[in-house]
Amino acid sequence: HPTLIHERVDAARRGENPTVICRMPSGWAVLGDHQFLLGYSLLLPDPVVDHLTDLDHAGRAQYLTDMARIGDALHACTDTFRVNYEILGNGDAALHAHIFPRHLTEPDQYRRAPVWAYPTETRTGSLFDPDIHGELQRRLAAYITGVGL
Repeated sequence: HPTLIHERVDAARRGENPTVICRMPSGWAVLGDHQFLLGYSLLLPDPVVDHLTDLDHAGRAQYLTDMARIGDALHACTDTFRVNYEILGNGDAALHAHIFPRHLTEPDQYRRAPVWAYPTETRTGSLFDPDIHGELQRRLAAYITGVGL
């Protein structure tokens, strides 16, 4: 049955997903719905598959390269000092990668821990807003695509 990942990819294909940063060879780079860590992004595969192991070796390599490219963009476009990469798929049972920029301004007890250590109200408190995050979205897209640099 379709997951949120399927829905978001379908919306991206139709040009109706406002969080899209850009199309990448393996899927869609998007900003996360919650921007408690500025620049939090995801890579959604297109076509959607259940697991990384469902891709052939070339597909896996491309997906992981695209994931790292988003990290490169976060380093270039934000004050990120480290990027955390996670492929979980436990809540939405379809392949997707979380790319978390980590910032020196984070409180010590959270900066040194996985992002999931933050209280839920913190993680869900800052929603994506194109008026606030649109400029970052454009800079990330320019970096990833090499257009406008």
